[in-house]
Amino acid sequence: MLSKLVTLTKERDDLSLQVALIKTLTDFINSDHDEAKKSVVIYHLKDFKKQTVTILTAENNNNNNVVAPELKRAVIKCIQTDSRKTYQSETHTIKLHPLRSAMGHIDTVIAIDSDHSDEHLDVSICMILEIYQNFVLLNNENECDTLTGLLNRKTFDYKINKILAQMHSNTNRKEDKTDQVFFLAIFDIDHFKRINDKFGHLIGDEVLLMFSQLMRQSFREEDPLFRFGGEEFVGFFECNSTPDIQNIFERFKQKVANFEFPQVGKVTVSAGYTEISPFDTSSQIIDRADTALYYAKNHGRNRVDSYELLVADGRLQDNKKEGEIELF
Repeated sequence: MLSKLVTLTKERDDLSLQVALIKTLTDFINSDHDEAKKSVVIYHLKDFKKQTVTILTAENNNNNNVVAPELKRAVIKCIQTDSRKTYQSETHTIKLHPLRSAMGHIDTVIAIDSDHSDEHLDVSICMILEIYQNFVLLNNENECDTLTGLLNRKTFDYKINKILAQMHSNTNRKEDKTDQVFFLAIFDIDHFKRINDKFGHLIGDEVLLMFSQLMRQSFREEDPLFRFGGEEFVGFFECNSTPDIQNIFERFKQKVANFEFPQVGKVTVSAGYTEISPFDTSSQIIDRADTALYYAKNHGRNRVDSYELLVADGRLQDNKKEGEIELF
């Protein structure tokens, strides 16, 4: 059991942590002589109004499989009340435990097959979940920006190296990943110094917090978002093509421009982005996105520019930078 907890606490990102938790509990509740293995899954409520629930399994499959209406209602009730529930079907008794995110939100439930009356086992499961929640909190304090809750600069290298390793692995296996394109984008709030100078740093911090919330609302949960400090934000995105990601960034830019920030009013954002190659270094990726960002800032602001498109149009000269010098 202790070895399972050691494995669990080796993980750092939310998805890997949840998969490790599923595997730990699955091994814990099943014995070698069990004929029918008891299952453990995680339900995540992505949209409360639409009641969209995704299911995460030990195989790292996150999908929108159909959930029985009665079970979905029990999951939502578990989230709403922040309390454990029991769901009884014709064939199964399932214990539902709410899981609190690093930011304190409750939108996730772990469901454990429980065709037993072992009170000691139930207590042990609750203790494992408490250890998991404590670790999530510590992990968040270490890896997230204290103001916005987005990932911090210290976590960036780990994330980008993980993405590059994944791309390398896919390339080496010669898998067809033509529909899998990764991008890195840098976002910078326009004229942010003026906001601080005119309204003060407390209002400036409020703008940063609201901007980060707009990012979370605009992009998918699986897209890692970072605050690099000041008014600069970074994100990794997976998309089918450059035109598609350009449209996504344009919609975000417009959402920011349309938002009314309290006391400040209208604020705009500039962004530069680049496509990630498995043979890139992190410094090369950042340098390209940063170059595109500076082009956007120097050509009117409130715009989104792609490094590759700027080079193709002749507006930038391709910078074949080599080496491992980190810009941040």
